[in-house]
Amino acid sequence: MPADAQSIAISARRRNPDLDHGRPSVRDEFAPARDAANFVPGPLCFAAMTQAPRSTPLDPLPSIVDDYRRDGDVGLLFDRLRTFARARTPQAVKEAATPYRDQPEVVIPLYEDIVSRAPSDAQAMVVLANAYWLTGRGPDVVGELATRAIATDGSNRGAWHLWALAESTVRGRVERWQRVVQEFPSDQLARAALADNATSLAHDEHDPLALDLAIATYEGLLAESTQTAQRMALEQTIQTLRAWTL
Repeated sequence: MPADAQSIAISARRRNPDLDHGRPSVRDEFAPARDAANFVPGPLCFAAMTQAPRSTPLDPLPSIVDDYRRDGDVGLLFDRLRTFARARTPQAVKEAATPYRDQPEVVIPLYEDIVSRAPSDAQAMVVLANAYWLTGRGPDVVGELATRAIATDGSNRGAWHLWALAESTVRGRVERWQRVVQEFPSDQLARAALADNATSLAHDEHDPLALDLAIATYEGLLAESTQTAQRMALEQTIQTLRAWTL
């Protein structure tokens, strides 16, 4: 089995570092159903390897994926997907991959090929970085791709979100989310992430400035909110934070 396929096959559940702090968080209230930067990784389990048909460039993608679902051979899946991708244009690969965007084991080999042949395609980098994150590939790889995507297209919001998520320290994440909010002031998901991480920083380092930032950011979101459940979550979080003694 190729090393990269093996790393996916044995990947343990990896949580977003800015969501796992055991304290008030309302970020999920702002998360759209499909957002390139909003991901809470879940477990990936693959069955043991078994024999499957040899691949050819003419194998249709649904057939390749169906064989994998039946046989569970992730190494062969990667080989067949790479053969599939090499025989097609990057745009054709993108179109074929669309139904499988929630399956990182399918996305990764296809989009690795796309990125290698279309190095200025920022959105392809974002899709690949997101798939890497979901499989626990690590913040360095994700951050490098996100940085490349931003350099290619500074308006790609997903790239900025991944760049912020990939920062390993909570203080660094606060600083990065502040930068994202500066770039996209109306981005409620980024502001919720900023407030979430500022709350973590206030809790972990007893930082009163971070606490003030968290409360102010949550209050700004509350002022804009029109959804009852969202408003209730924000009000409860703000009340809790105001009662903190650092």
